[in-house]
Amino acid sequence: MTELLQYIITHTQFPEVSVKNTIQLLNEDCTIPFISRYRKERTGNLDEVQIETIVTHKEQFEALEKRKKAILKALDELDVLTPDLQQKIASTQDLTTLEDLYLPFKKSRKTKAEKARQMGLEPLAKIVMSQNANDLESIAFKYTKGDVTSVEEALEGARHIIAEWINERTDVRNNIRYQLNRFAMISSKAVKAKIDDESAQKFRDYFDWEESLSRIPSHRLLAILRAEKEGFIKVKINIDDDKALAKIEDRIIRSRNACAEQIEIAIKDAYKRLLLPSLSNEALQIAKEKADDAAISVFTKNLKQLLLGSPLGEKRILAIDPGFKSGCKIVCLDAQGQLKYNETIYPHPPKNDTVGAMKKISSLADAYKIEAIAIGNGTASRETEALIRKIHFKNEIQVFVVSEAGASIYSASKIAREEFPNYDVTVRGAVSIGRRLADPLAELVKIDAKSIGVGQYQHDVDQTKLKKSLDRVVSNCVNSVGVNINTASKSLLSYVSGIGPKLAENIFNYRNEHGVFSSRNDIKKVPRLGGKAFEQGAAFLRIKESKIPLDDSAVHPESYPLVTKMAKDLGKGIQDLIGNSELLKKIDLKTYCTESVGLPTLQDIVKELEKPGLDIREQAKVFTFNQNIKTINDLREGQLLPGIVNNITNFGCFVDIGIKESGLIHVSNLADAYVSDVSEHVHLHQQIIVKVLEIDIPRKRIQLKLHK
Repeated sequence: MTELLQYIITHTQFPEVSVKNTIQLLNEDCTIPFISRYRKERTGNLDEVQIETIVTHKEQFEALEKRKKAILKALDELDVLTPDLQQKIASTQDLTTLEDLYLPFKKSRKTKAEKARQMGLEPLAKIVMSQNANDLESIAFKYTKGDVTSVEEALEGARHIIAEWINERTDVRNNIRYQLNRFAMISSKAVKAKIDDESAQKFRDYFDWEESLSRIPSHRLLAILRAEKEGFIKVKINIDDDKALAKIEDRIIRSRNACAEQIEIAIKDAYKRLLLPSLSNEALQIAKEKADDAAISVFTKNLKQLLLGSPLGEKRILAIDPGFKSGCKIVCLDAQGQLKYNETIYPHPPKNDTVGAMKKISSLADAYKIEAIAIGNGTASRETEALIRKIHFKNEIQVFVVSEAGASIYSASKIAREEFPNYDVTVRGAVSIGRRLADPLAELVKIDAKSIGVGQYQHDVDQTKLKKSLDRVVSNCVNSVGVNINTASKSLLSYVSGIGPKLAENIFNYRNEHGVFSSRNDIKKVPRLGGKAFEQGAAFLRIKESKIPLDDSAVHPESYPLVTKMAKDLGKGIQDLIGNSELLKKIDLKTYCTESVGLPTLQDIVKELEKPGLDIREQAKVFTFNQNIKTINDLREGQLLPGIVNNITNFGCFVDIGIKESGLIHVSNLADAYVSDVSEHVHLHQQIIVKVLEIDIPRKRIQLKLHK
């Protein structure tokens, strides 16, 4: 525990007591949302991001310790573990140094050095490295026996052993690492056989490219590595070879005799054959990991914004998955998102049944008392929106264009089949579009996050790290909003603190069998949902219309007695406190402080009582594109257009301006000053005004500028 504590403090600079208590809570199977929200006194008010940082470093330390144990066991079995080596391994704080310590003992019988040892040439190598021999040829001649037939073969074998020794020297490796870190260049060349391949053209910028490895933006490195993986280019990492060799020679050669000549040849061999290939790959891998982290950071920010997108709320919705030849799939949903009706209409070519389609939509709107229409933003979206706006509805109906990203993934998924076993994928897709308008979070949690299509190169980054990061984001979003336990899907419930997939299924099944939960205490009746799960999850599960008013709030059940006492001290009931700011101001919070409950928790309780169950998300707003812009050919430089941000990357953001092609606002066009973080200037689904800077019709590219 002491070593783990020191490791995390060293890497985070967080207060010792905060780190210690957070580790204890994590070891007690407490979740990040629970700790950050309900254990502020113990953590020193650390937020979710800080607690996640502690978790990350805890995992790194545990991985390091696991590797140390494996290496110590291997060295012990080889009977080479000395007290000094054991101490060095024990005190190592990073995996790179650890692997360098282990490197001399990772022998393979296939290496040139090992073959030379088997021919008895290691003593000769030691003589050469001593750099004291005057008549090296005569000495080497003594080793010409067996498979060694000449002096040159003997010296060559000795050089192979010396090259391996040089490769295993930590100081030499660290010096090369330093040069790679500071001066490495990454270059790429086209594979001539693939240069005319149509799929290669999107990578043509990298057919002849060179850039500093330490300065290359993450998105460009990932693009280059994808191009290499697909076989369109070859990638190399280079440094100044002469400078690198001179640095090694300065460390090793201390004479000017024949031994020095042999060592110089061995150094060049070690550098070219062993050091540079290994360490340049290591440098590229480190750069790739940094690029992965940057891409994952962009993805997680985007995903959070998307999940916390504006919900329309419980409204009766008519949703349309538009199409041409296959028609437009229509579904009618009630206020709880249940499917009430579905049909296909054909208002667009080739059938062009515009009149029939308009009549059908109008009659369905009346029959199901529709309050809003959701139109998917895919094929035929603009044409369908124009059709809807021609209809004169009896009542006012809001019309929204909704992102379809990932809807096809959901519609073919096991979750969708379970929800709608008697309907095909087209109906399920339309339902998903409608539900996304009502509550983006509740619907999007059903889809594998990386299929949603926000971010950059998500399929090229470390998939384990990506999944872990995205799962945390989804969990944090779900718990920050809270979940209505009586309407939530299994997918949504599974992300609630302390619940998980199995308990989510148990809750779902119990609800179907016994009816809705009438209080938070009822949750304890769910099979296998024990005290720990209740502690971690109860406050994030809301009960609408419960007899206990706090059940529809973020106040934890463990604090109910405290709120009861506050109300009693004021001569009021709990219901009287809710929403009554004037009454709540009369509470002297300091009088309710205890060893376990401090001001942070008490302030959270009062804030929640002021507006219990308040949704932190903004409500959905209607948006209309410029109806005169239908294709890229309608654009003109200098035009000001309304748009919606539909993706954010490190190099800028993409904007839907109502046509097939999204436009790019490069990071340099987001503001007049330098922009370090795109997310500080725009967020996903933000409605903005853009200025058209450049239109490249052949390449279907549109350059935009954010108009203030």
